Amino acid sequence: MTLIILDSIKAIILGLVEGITEFLPISSTGHLIIVNQWVSFDKAFTTLFDIVIQLGAILAVVVFFWKKLWPFTGDKIKNSETWNIWFKTIVGVLPAVVLGYLFANKIENKLFNPWTVAIALFIGGVIILIVERYKKDPKTTSINNLSFKTAFYIGVIQCLSMIPGTSRSAATIIGAIILGTSRVIATEFSFFLAIPTMFGATILSLLKYKGALSHYQVIILLIGFIVSFFVALAAVKFIINYVKKNNFKAFGWYRIALGVIIVAYFLIK
Repeated sequence: MTLIILDSIKAIILGLVEGITEFLPISSTGHLIIVNQWVSFDKAFTTLFDIVIQLGAILAVVVFFWKKLWPFTGDKIKNSETWNIWFKTIVGVLPAVVLGYLFANKIENKLFNPWTVAIALFIGGVIILIVERYKKDPKTTSINNLSFKTAFYIGVIQCLSMIPGTSRSAATIIGAIILGTSRVIATEFSFFLAIPTMFGATILSLLKYKGALSHYQVIILLIGFIVSFFVALAAVKFIINYVKKNNFKAFGWYRIALGVIIVAYFLIK
């Protein structure tokens, strides 16, 4: 009974971390790698668990943007706009598909560690502050005006997120802003890119998992999945409202501070 309670608490903590950080520009993978230093299951199940709670976060985006992403409404104009979003999203995700297939395993084996996370958090934070300081007025203020060329370039920049600690959201959002989009459009397109990118990566990782699951493990996975879904849903709503009135400087300073704290911790440890 005690073990069930402890593992349920672990599932809730990790679900909270994933849900909060997945769509903020602060790196969910980086945070999970760090939190896993203290809160985790056995190695194989921890890997699977992190994948499943990521799936919960993806589902939150689909639910939040359902009306904007469902292309079979009976309204031809709206359907055309929705297909336009999907086509640009597919173009944007192609670089990650190719580079992920070629290098994902090598990157995971070499770079998934707290030191890489700390460095990537720090550098990413500095880049956010620089971009915000010298940001020009956006040229693209709607998804309809986002060109396929720009969507592809955002997808190329997204590939940087394969380095843990970089943050997929940070790479796509800041990359889109550099390429001339508004913060709101950069954030929305980042969410749209997340659906095929994260869903594909999740399914691929699940197919690689060779172990058999017990009923007990299924329950723990379900707890983490549900927590991640509802927390991510709240996080998506928060960031969409936040970027309408605020910039990303706070996230830049947070990343820098966290990177410094991680380095200090492991030097003292």
